[in-house]
Parts: sequence; structure tokens; C-alpha cells
Amino acid sequence: MPRCPRALRASDRIVFGVKVLVVEDNKKLARFLKRALLEEGYVVDEVADGHTAIEQLQAIAYDLVLLDWMLPEMDGLAVCRTARARGIRVPILMLTARGEVGERIAGLDAGADDYLTKPFDLGELLARVRALGRRAGASELVLRVGPLLVDRAERRVLLDGKRLELTPRELALITYLARESGRVVPRTELLTKVWETAFDPGSNVVEAHVKNLREKLGSHASMIETVRGVGYKLVSP
Repeated sequence: MPRCPRALRASDRIVFGVKVLVVEDNKKLARFLKRALLEEGYVVDEVADGHTAIEQLQAIAYDLVLLDWMLPEMDGLAVCRTARARGIRVPILMLTARGEVGERIAGLDAGADDYLTKPFDLGELLARVRALGRRAGASELVLRVGPLLVDRAERRVLLDGKRLELTPRELALITYLARESGRVVPRTELLTKVWETAFDPGSNVVEAHVKNLREKLGSHASMIETVRGVGYKLVSP
């Protein structure tokens, strides 16, 4: 049975974003879904069979699953039932060419949270993904540090209720600091988690992004504290 060792390293990848598992054996469609989700700012893993999907779900805390019904060996219904039986509560959006009412009911009864019939509109798919994300874990997907609110599902940051215009990397950095608020995050950890590099490129890339964030925080710039020789800490003013 096919395996996906690269995906199994997802726990070592960026952890600031909403993590989505795409379970689809049609390689062309899987690549399309993954690319579309990545462009929207999600962290995406991709597997092609049900057995590997269960392994992934047990090993990694995903925020959402896009699950094809027709999979080799272990179909989407079986994946849903197995996941729920093992206490895995991640939201599941079932994708299938089966459009009959009875089929939709079967999918929902198996444990799926939503159902989308192929062919589907990409805009509708992304809207359903956002809706499931909001419904599933608002407490985990929305981070609050004083006047700062980080909405992981919507990939936006509000300061005193006003949206900050951030680059994807700035968003990644402030989100990671918000998740670890009150703790000093070493510079090396930021390089690993936000820049996905295990070594220091010998530049001031972290410092430059922190400087940009402070400028955008304006009067709240002091929320990002520098701990000399170690790293940075996000604190409530």
C-alpha cells in the first residue's frame, strides 16, 4: 500500500497555520487541491489512500480533512468511521461524485461534517473549508493577546479591532509568537518553525521581520519584547 513519508514529517513543519489533510487518490485533483489551499495560506499534507490517512490523523493534529469517498482498499466512509471510533474529532469535508440524497446521508452518518459533490466550484470549496474551520475550533484557531487578535482560519490579524496588512511571513511570525505568548521564543526556533530551515542563514531575516511587525503594531510595538541573546516574546501590554 502506498505510503507518504514526507507527509509524516508534518509535525516538524510550520505550526502556525491551519493544517489540512487532503485524502485523494486522483493525483491531478490532489495536486490542484493542495496548490489552491497553499495559495490560501493553509499548511497542507496529501495522501492517496485510507490506511495512510488514518496513520496521519493519529500522528498529527490536523484542523481539517478533505476526504474523497472513492479510495483504494479503504474508502472514505470507512476512514470516517474508523477516525470517529478512535476518538479523532477533526472536521471532515467529504468529496465525492455521488450526489444522491441517500449517499449524502450515508456520508454524514459515517462521521463527515460536510459534503461536496464533484465537480465543485473552488470558491464554494474554500468557503466550506473556512466555515468548518470556524465551527470546529474557534478557541484554538483564534488567538488573543491583549488588543491583538489572530484569526488562523481567516488568516488575518486585528489590532484594536482594525486589520493589519501583513505579508505571509509576517503573519506566520506574529501567529507563532501569539501561540507562544508569554514565553521567550528562541531565534533558532523561529527559523525552524516560521522559515522552515534548520540552520541559521547568517542574515538578520528574523530581526528584519520583527522590525517590520513593530512598525505595523505602532503604539503597541512594545508587545514584542527582545530578550538579548535568546529571542523574542509577545506580551500583553
